[in-house]
Amino acid sequence: MSAIAPSPLPRWDLTAAFPSLDSPEFKGALEKIHGYIVQYGKLMDKAEKLPVRLDDEFVRTFDALINFANDLRRQIRTANSFIGGYVSTNSRDELALARESEMDMALIPYAKIQTRFTAWMGSLPLPELLERSSVARDHQYPLEKAIISARHLMSPEEEALAADLAPTALSGWEKLHNNITSQIEVELELKGELRRMPMSMIRNLAYDADREVRRAAYEAEIRAWKAHEVPVAAAMNGIKGTVSTLSKRRGWKSPLEQALFNANIDEQTLDAMMQAAREAFPDFRRYLNAKAKLLGVGKLAFYDMFAPAGGAGRTWNFEDGAAFVSKHFYSFSDKLGSFAERSFRENWIDAEPRPGKQDGAYCMWLLGDQSRVLMNYKTAFGSVKTLAHELGHAYHNLCLTDRTMLQRQTPMTLAETASIFCETIVQNAALAEASPTERISLLEGSLQGICQVTVDITSRFLFEQKVFERREKRDISANEFSELMVWSQKETYGDGLDEKVLHPYMWAVKPHYYSGSSFYNFPYMYGLLFGLGLYSQYKKDPAGFKGRYDELLSSTGLADAATLAQQFGFDVRTPAFWRSSLDVIREQIGMFCALVDRD
Repeated sequence: MSAIAPSPLPRWDLTAAFPSLDSPEFKGALEKIHGYIVQYGKLMDKAEKLPVRLDDEFVRTFDALINFANDLRRQIRTANSFIGGYVSTNSRDELALARESEMDMALIPYAKIQTRFTAWMGSLPLPELLERSSVARDHQYPLEKAIISARHLMSPEEEALAADLAPTALSGWEKLHNNITSQIEVELELKGELRRMPMSMIRNLAYDADREVRRAAYEAEIRAWKAHEVPVAAAMNGIKGTVSTLSKRRGWKSPLEQALFNANIDEQTLDAMMQAAREAFPDFRRYLNAKAKLLGVGKLAFYDMFAPAGGAGRTWNFEDGAAFVSKHFYSFSDKLGSFAERSFRENWIDAEPRPGKQDGAYCMWLLGDQSRVLMNYKTAFGSVKTLAHELGHAYHNLCLTDRTMLQRQTPMTLAETASIFCETIVQNAALAEASPTERISLLEGSLQGICQVTVDITSRFLFEQKVFERREKRDISANEFSELMVWSQKETYGDGLDEKVLHPYMWAVKPHYYSGSSFYNFPYMYGLLFGLGLYSQYKKDPAGFKGRYDELLSSTGLADAATLAQQFGFDVRTPAFWRSSLDVIREQIGMFCALVDRD
């Protein structure tokens, strides 16, 4: 039986922001943004003309500019989220696509002013400014980041040209990938019936209990990617070529160095985490081989990795999953539990897979203390965990409500903190309530996700490193992308998977490669292991932890990751911390393997 959840499933309601894309309210908001951008430029002109002496006039100008920049960012973010809410759920919505394009063009002048804003902030005498301005003190870390960013700016003329080209050189390629992949329809023969389904539904069949269904879906998916590989490869080449060129011209040693800066971590931290992860690969291969034994296959094919194992388990319709999440969020705090209930009551979730809808799951801030969650729900516990994970992001946004937009700039490394924590609450609750026959299935589901965030994330990291190395010299063919992806999967999964049945087109599947942000991968591993470390601290001292936890989430844009970790006694620059988190995972692997051997 298919694991795809039956309709109807909830669709999100975006009207808290605006009634519709063509409503007078939304049109008025866009006109207001246009006017604010013009005013922002005038404020910037005034600031740049003032001599940098910290008299009362200069401090007033600084304070006014920071406050105005925060307000404008908030308006733009809400408008972009509102438009994105339509595009990501229906890439054939012509009005939404038109609004998205209009917004991209309207924000070109804003991007140019932002570059000037960064350069100006980076030129200020920070110690003296901190003494004179409470606004500066409130934004000390963003100012410190701006000083470094300012050192990596091209000339004003070059930065202006980069902003003019961004809609075609960066976001244009990203839109091409999103639009192509969300509209792919795949022909699949199941039990003698030829069916045509969107790619998101085909990929959901990887969770089906029937191996023949999984195999057929995998083979149909690979054929479909093959048919679309040329434009998708062009998008990858366009994105990576642009990022590499701009990174070099801005004085970064590599796109990775820039990604580490944006993630608020250093190379020492990354190396320590990656070393600990590599040390754990044999343990993950032990898990994968135990799963193969459980499924009764000699070696797992790629399409077996998400297969349900240990029995069918219970069917989780959306209502059951939502109730379970709310109940166990309350076990942590009334604030978290009531927040989850509110998200369901106010229709923040879009859970239904449908043609034109983006695959996967994400959470976006919309306005005030409200977020919206996109997912493609299946009647398996994995979707319940995804729901908890994305609501964790939404809770993080709640904790950031009173912060300004500059203070809210949370790097990906810390953006996963609340999501992993909330996912762990739900996972452990399910294990505690499960019957002995259900426990093996739940353990496997947990390890399945953890394996993705350590082993598969490492494969994606290695792939992207190689892509940047080659892209500096020339375009990369679709076939080369596939060869690099298979190589990276062999390097990480090793003998845990059948090397003849890997996924050569995972480079086309993952949208993270197609954003202007490079290495949209290792922060997920950081978030997982950091979140597990926090959960361990919570279990040791629940009362003391809760007070610090919300404050940590509220502060993720106010310091680097290492400084924030020190609040909980962690040193993230050494492998020892990461090994301790991986030991928690090794314990789960040991439990799973013992249950498999016993059966």
